[in-house]
Amino acid sequence: MRTTQLLVPTLREEPSDTEVISHKLLVRAGMIRKVAGGVYTYLPLAFRVLQKINQIVREEMNRAGGQEVGLPIMQPRELWDQTGRWQLYGDEMFRLKDRHQRDFCLGPTHEEVITALVNAEVHSYRDLPLLLYQIQDKFRDEIRPRFGLMRGREFIMKDLYSFDVDEDGLEISYRKMYFAYTAVFERLGLDFRVVEADSGAIGGSSSHEFIVLARSGESVIVYCDQCDYAANVEKAEAVFEPVEKVEECPPLNAVPTPGKKSVADVVEFLGVDPARIIKTLICIVDDVPYAILIRGDRELNEVKLKNYLQASEIFLAPEDMVKEITGVGIGSIGPVGLKVKMLADLEIQGMGDAFCGANCEEYHLAHVLPGRDFNPDAYVDLRNVEAGDSCPRCRGELLATRGIEVGHIFKLGTRYSQAMDAGFLDEDGVKRHFVMGCYGIGVSRVMAAAVEQKHDENGIIWPMAIAPFQVIIVPVNVRDEQQVDYAEKLYQELKEAGVDVLYDDREERAGVKFKDADLIGIPLRITIGPKSLKQNKVEIKKRWEAESELVDQKRIVDAVLSLIDKM
Repeated sequence: MRTTQLLVPTLREEPSDTEVISHKLLVRAGMIRKVAGGVYTYLPLAFRVLQKINQIVREEMNRAGGQEVGLPIMQPRELWDQTGRWQLYGDEMFRLKDRHQRDFCLGPTHEEVITALVNAEVHSYRDLPLLLYQIQDKFRDEIRPRFGLMRGREFIMKDLYSFDVDEDGLEISYRKMYFAYTAVFERLGLDFRVVEADSGAIGGSSSHEFIVLARSGESVIVYCDQCDYAANVEKAEAVFEPVEKVEECPPLNAVPTPGKKSVADVVEFLGVDPARIIKTLICIVDDVPYAILIRGDRELNEVKLKNYLQASEIFLAPEDMVKEITGVGIGSIGPVGLKVKMLADLEIQGMGDAFCGANCEEYHLAHVLPGRDFNPDAYVDLRNVEAGDSCPRCRGELLATRGIEVGHIFKLGTRYSQAMDAGFLDEDGVKRHFVMGCYGIGVSRVMAAAVEQKHDENGIIWPMAIAPFQVIIVPVNVRDEQQVDYAEKLYQELKEAGVDVLYDDREERAGVKFKDADLIGIPLRITIGPKSLKQNKVEIKKRWEAESELVDQKRIVDAVLSLIDKM
């Protein structure tokens, strides 16, 4: 491809409506343009990147035994009613009606559609296992679409569904996908980790996320420095080290704390360690109020709470609701004498001589002892795990980092097949429900995540496997016949060798061409200038290195092919 024939509207200035680096650089590099909030057009360079990602994904899915299908974007309400998700999915679902006033949605996911398909077409255990996948646009009405392709309302996703006769079969399919996903992200050239994860709205017994490491990532993960344990903070298990029960503690004492509402304020006023504070939060769980007890230096993990109570909805009660439930405002609540359902984090049972709200404005209680002064309904792991905590597997130290979720695999079991009465006849002629798995890769998010992880002050640094072009040829002066003749010759030789090459044939200054090449992130740049030509050499530079090297013209094609193989 010649640059003069390519639509690459690069920008020198940083767009004002962009937030994260991938959004800024993809816009500046002329790869995406915003149509509406969370909706983007992919220009030619971006489309080439997406095609390469798709190709790698397809190859690994096919290698694992997957078969590609095309499922409809528009889905009828009737399918979603069978699983109860038409009501449960919430406002993120794009809903519409046809001219007959029948309800449809734009597919945010395809569990119902694929289950209905397989139920209609597969009738015997002999036809299983089955792995079906698609690569398609998905639609979710995000409350606040942001960060460019990181959180959009229309996005590209690969989703694969497995159908097995039993849990043992599901385990085999799940491991196939686990290793296939690992191969995908290794081939993409990304630094990633596989972590245990919460299954969320999709459901199922267990799941793993594939996280591209990046400081800008929305996901926080913890991992052990001694073993292979890794999990996102929603799933990470907190270790409670049993302590000797405090037998002696002074009697309760109410101490004035005028105007002190937050843990930080109380700690400073009383001069105590925040680990001695019992923080009481009022949460509304499916319309039922709960008092949740967390140590003062810890944060509540709402996902753990939701999973423990098998709840549909959880939120922290606002000030007016807290007063209605407890009689006092936020910051004055405590567990002693509180008449409401109560759950305490595991750490609370090990506390003694603690402090908490007195259920009286402007006061806190000192010398609080769990078991003596209050008894929660249960002690449960309810807190966020933090760096420095113990590993739940080997007791090593946990480290923390941020990343971007780009893939997620789930063991669904019979959640959807049972709800839709979808199944097969086993070898005894008895109907059984399909045992299912679900496996997703955010293709457009992968592109953004790659930029978040691999860039510098000059622009994008694409991994070779997904770069829009592997090589760019830049003649310093296109009016120099000798430079142009050799550039044309090399361009043809590289194409014939199977190299994906861009030839910058614009009548622009060399500096402009260099800046554009760096901005769009092409891994290898070959510069053809008068000095190197006189030596029968050309200059080759790796995008991420400051220095270039001179290579003999006779060796340049082999040198390029060798570098591509190594990258």
